[in-house]
Amino acid sequence: MIKAPAVAVLIFFTTLVFIRCQSASDQAEDFFRPNIVIILADDFGVGDIQAHYPGNKIRTPFLDQLVGEGMSFTDAHSGSAVCTPTRYGLLTGRYCWRTPLQEWVLACYEPPLIKATDLTLPAFLGQQGYQTACIGKWHLGWNWPGENESRMIEEPNGLKNEHWYFDRPIPGGPNTRGFDYYFGTHVPNFPPFTFTENDRIVQQPTEKYQYDPTEGVVMPKTFDGAPIAPGWRFDQILPTITQQAVQYIHEQAGKDDPFLLYFSMTSPHEPVVPSDAFDGKSGIAPIADFVMETDWSVGQIMQALTESDMADNTLLIFTADNGHSGYTGWEDLLAAGHHPSGPFRGHKADIWEGGHRVPFIARWPRYVAAGSSNNQLLCLNDIFATCADLLKKPLPNNAAADSHSFLAALQSRKDSASRPGIVHHSVHGEFSYRQGPWKLVFQMPTSQRSTSRGKETIVSLYNLDADQTETTDVADAYPNVVSKLTAALDTIVNNGRSTPGARLQNDVPVDFRTVQERRWMAGDPQ
Repeated sequence: MIKAPAVAVLIFFTTLVFIRCQSASDQAEDFFRPNIVIILADDFGVGDIQAHYPGNKIRTPFLDQLVGEGMSFTDAHSGSAVCTPTRYGLLTGRYCWRTPLQEWVLACYEPPLIKATDLTLPAFLGQQGYQTACIGKWHLGWNWPGENESRMIEEPNGLKNEHWYFDRPIPGGPNTRGFDYYFGTHVPNFPPFTFTENDRIVQQPTEKYQYDPTEGVVMPKTFDGAPIAPGWRFDQILPTITQQAVQYIHEQAGKDDPFLLYFSMTSPHEPVVPSDAFDGKSGIAPIADFVMETDWSVGQIMQALTESDMADNTLLIFTADNGHSGYTGWEDLLAAGHHPSGPFRGHKADIWEGGHRVPFIARWPRYVAAGSSNNQLLCLNDIFATCADLLKKPLPNNAAADSHSFLAALQSRKDSASRPGIVHHSVHGEFSYRQGPWKLVFQMPTSQRSTSRGKETIVSLYNLDADQTETTDVADAYPNVVSKLTAALDTIVNNGRSTPGARLQNDVPVDFRTVQERRWMAGDPQ
């Protein structure tokens, strides 16, 4: 028989061991709920990181460091060749062309593109105990209060002259789409020119913007006379949102809950206005200076994670919403020997690789091999499913319909499976479908969207392994490949998803064989 004191001692040590095991288990569970920081640069080309393309001319020391500390995916793509649709895809895991927005981007004062009922990445992570923040550019719409409601219209920026109430809460923004906190500007070159925090304007835009072409490159001339906050400076947008992101990271230090920070940068998108510290620093052109300031901003995020002792337990991703812009200093860069799209054809807005192939670096110490690279096909839509896979949490059948996990590739596991294919989309609403080395393109029949509307697209086929510059159309030589890829794209469109699961509906009819008649597609869902 064990005596009472011995029993007490045994119970004490058993309890202590249990508590320690439970504590270790909790710590392990917490560690497998890493903080997640997604940095989305705006109009940053696949060739703009010097470590990836050493022959290029813009110095990017902080991104070079990130390349050395993480895994670079060399065949990564944005969901579209322009801004709004890519952001929609990243946050919903769904191709944007399934929505009414069939071309271009959301214009000023237009309503939310993400439906309130859609499960977003931040909402999903919030269900898993994450704190979530979006800092920077939103460009996914708000229900702006005004004399008339926010609405979808065909004329780009046709709502700019209507009267809006900036002293009232703005519904339908980031806080209603899964984010606990928001600070930023809807679009840096769209009015109102001021910052928003959560659903309120920070400083009332009581003055009128006066267009000054000497202030920067590609200033928003079309919005001359639009509402602007007193003392607003375009060159302070990036430093301000960077400071806010750094502050948010420091505020999370020591908290029990993990966090998601979606740092949606406004650079190097126009207006190209490098701050004084970077003006002229590249010796090339203002756009090169702005790329260098973008690199600096990334460095500030990296430094904040290190100073907060959270770098080891943070999955940090750097990528871009589309290729480098072709109208903010492209020729100056080429003349200096810098190729923003690397060896690929085209730039932002194009259906060609330069329009949607983007840099993608992921760092997660101890779980992602430092200084490694991976050529697996990847889309920014895939971040959603990867986060779910990482947390071992199932997604509802109707969520993340076009999101494929790349966690196995990220962790260099042998069970890594290639993405079966990817749909690309241009600013004009052109489609292409990629599978292995093959890329099938459905191009407008004329160079102008207005003269192409309602007409059949021109089909061409490229083998990217043999022809990464997409200069040789081999459709006639491989009709079986054209048929196979066309059928695969038909299936993806008609199923309402590209992932396994029950068939879903697109929000509107989708036709990749014909150039759409309207920017906003009308009609009942299929």
